[in-house]
Amino acid sequence: MPVYQPPFTITPTIIGLISDISESLGRLSVLEDEMSLRLRRINRIRTIQGSLAIEGNTLSEEQITAIVDGKHVIAPPREIQEARNAISAYEQFESWQPTNGSDLLNAHQLMMTGLIDDAGRYRSGNVGVMKGKDVVHMAPPANRVRLLMENLLQWLATTDQHPLIVSSVFHYEFEFIHPFADGNGRMGRLWQTLILSQWSPLLGQLPVESMVHQHQNNYYQAIRKSTEETDSASFIEFMLSTILDTIKANTTPQVTPHDTPQVKRLLLTLSAQLQPMNRDELQTLLKLKDRKSFRERYLKPALNQGLIEMTLPDKPNSRLQKYTLTARGRLVAKSS
Repeated sequence: MPVYQPPFTITPTIIGLISDISESLGRLSVLEDEMSLRLRRINRIRTIQGSLAIEGNTLSEEQITAIVDGKHVIAPPREIQEARNAISAYEQFESWQPTNGSDLLNAHQLMMTGLIDDAGRYRSGNVGVMKGKDVVHMAPPANRVRLLMENLLQWLATTDQHPLIVSSVFHYEFEFIHPFADGNGRMGRLWQTLILSQWSPLLGQLPVESMVHQHQNNYYQAIRKSTEETDSASFIEFMLSTILDTIKANTTPQVTPHDTPQVKRLLLTLSAQLQPMNRDELQTLLKLKDRKSFRERYLKPALNQGLIEMTLPDKPNSRLQKYTLTARGRLVAKSS
């Protein structure tokens, strides 16, 4: 039996985006070894928050961070459960193989535990994708789902197309099939990231889902257009553009307005030093006496953005604690 071939066209735009992404990844890889664990953690939280927000979850990055840290959060129980599930799923992220159907089902079970009765199982009923009161997509009948998914996974395992194209085609086809009763959107985004991470581990560390959330309407529009045209080129172009934007945002970080000018002063001060500095040394160089103001307006924002890092991250309150610029922080300091 011939392997199923999803319908898609490789447009000049797609070829150009693949070239731009590869070039941008090359620049970002220079910073990979110096990307702090704190920044990776922040990106993972942004990933989870962005993907859940697309599905209507209202939790903020701060609330999800609190859940990760085991702190109490006041929010709708279902939204907290969604966040806990996503955190668990992304913690096991690197142990899954994208072509393994059992891994896909296990991931869905983790993602949807306590939210639907058939977590980890393909849907048994027919579903439609709604926009308000209108059905914008009627998914294939439930009795075809298993075969359609087997065909899609077989194609994924055998195709020789570029991983950037493959991951996007899989994502679109997955949403078209809509194999689960719920959780299809977050699972499609998770699986595309998993496919990409096996090509370039850096893409598993970047918050692409957060960027998708920022362009949510365009995301759904690209899915609809691809369905209407029976060709996923529009969706491929959207996803590759989003991936490129995410890489650029992490290669050329900028200090946000509410961090200016205090964070810039801190970065420039650290940039002028040849070694890490402790809190008292930094306050002296910055001519600041108020410890609380220094923490809230300088230190904390710079840490949260991954612009500086602790020399003793496992002992944040150590009297021997010092601070140094991250690779990202050096880029910002040079551009200031």
